Amino acid sequence: MSREPLNYLLWSDLVGVTRTRGVRLSDLPNKEETGLGWACAGQALTAFGSIVDNPWGPMDEVRQIPDPTTRFGFIGSNSGERWTASICNSKRSATEDWDCCTRTFYRHALDALASETGLTIAASFEHEFTFEAETPVEGGFTFAAARRANVFLQDCASALLAAGVSPESLEPEYGASQYEISCAPEVGVTAADAALIAREIIRAVAAEHGARVSFTPKPARRAVGNGAHIHFSLVRLDDKTNVTHDPEGELGLSPVVAHFCAGILAHLDALVAITAPTPVSYYRLTPHAWSCGFRAIGLQNREAALRVTPSASPELERRRRAYNVEYRPADACASPYLTLGALVHAGLDGIRRKLALPPAIDRDPADLSEAEREALGIVPLPTSLDAALAALEADEIARGWFSPTLYDVYRRLKLWECASARDLDEAALFARYKTAY
Repeated sequence: MSREPLNYLLWSDLVGVTRTRGVRLSDLPNKEETGLGWACAGQALTAFGSIVDNPWGPMDEVRQIPDPTTRFGFIGSNSGERWTASICNSKRSATEDWDCCTRTFYRHALDALASETGLTIAASFEHEFTFEAETPVEGGFTFAAARRANVFLQDCASALLAAGVSPESLEPEYGASQYEISCAPEVGVTAADAALIAREIIRAVAAEHGARVSFTPKPARRAVGNGAHIHFSLVRLDDKTNVTHDPEGELGLSPVVAHFCAGILAHLDALVAITAPTPVSYYRLTPHAWSCGFRAIGLQNREAALRVTPSASPELERRRRAYNVEYRPADACASPYLTLGALVHAGLDGIRRKLALPPAIDRDPADLSEAEREALGIVPLPTSLDAALAALEADEIARGWFSPTLYDVYRRLKLWECASARDLDEAALFARYKTAY
């Protein structure tokens, strides 16, 4: 008996988990208008199988409507496993958006940026993960670690390209059995789509190799953390020209991008509640961990929350095309749509208010005295999810980026995680997130 081909309808929920319903591939065109129903209360699911109190209960639903431009596929090199998938918008109806859809949240942020500035964002993610095979590999950045995972990395490159995502580097990272796959930038909503696709393809390839990967931000207290650093540029909506670089500007940034970055820094304490959204995320965001523990910006400074990364090319036009800024306090427990949407909202607020950048930092902020940091406007990031959520609650502008329902349900989910974490010993806490992500 031949197997019926399936297409999976995918969406990223509030806790960064990719949820799905499957349909027969032959029936996919019929689903592209009205989609499939899904209980609204599904958006209140934790990453651990429970559901928090929510305003919907059992009585309401949305439609998961696939975007036909997002369809991608996977063919297993070992098993021959085949499937295709499409990313959905969660909508009240074919014509009515749902205010709790993460993809719609990001799209609305992009719409506001475009209408007020004529600009949009180009972004790419660095996907760091732990490759959980039988024999851990020691030796960060070594060729031995690369060779150990060579076939896996080759299969990832092939599968990502087949899915329409362009990997730019595939490499061993600093930690034991830790790897990183960085992908080419994409513009607008496609940047978040590419992040979702990349993570699911990497998971699928690992399964082909009898292994699994974990994107948890911290596998164990003493383990090297996994980030999801985001490189972004602002580009013109009409011709996608990168407007990030001005050779005369501070840190080589154009005025509009300087304002955008200043907005991110102004709201950073609230932002990390979205971009570093778990209790274990804050074991990674510590000084001297190259993951950023302070609100600061610097040129090529990996201990700053925003790292300006110019092109190495001496040719001005090539430098302009490649100039970008890296947002570092992010991990893969966050929905890429919520992350990018919140960054765009924060940056747009900086543009609206013409916020000025704080002084750039050219050293590790942790090596400065408290008085030196105060003079430069450098403050530590929240040290727990509880503190980050309190900062989000106190930031009236940031709260306004979300509909009241979206904010309420997200906050309930994250307060539940904080409370649950307090009931676990440290080993169980790390194991829980390692398994879930």
